[in-house]
Amino acid sequence: MVIGFSIALIIFSLLLMLLVLMHKGKGGGLSDMFGGGMQSSVGGSSVAERNLDRITVIVGLLWFACIVGLGLALKLQH
Repeated sequence: MVIGFSIALIIFSLLLMLLVLMHKGKGGGLSDMFGGGMQSSVGGSSVAERNLDRITVIVGLLWFACIVGLGLALKLQH
């Protein structure tokens, strides 16, 4: 059970990192270093951006659930 949570945590961590890096920069900060500041901001967000936001939140919640599950599994193991 611990190995399953550990593998899921690694997968969700990598997926969450990829999803966060796919977001468009909102101006300022490190996003400008990668060319995010060169784009002009349009008034609204597209459907793809909203879906990316939703997927990122869902993966973040699953990542958090894996951490809690792994902690409980380790606590009950001993």
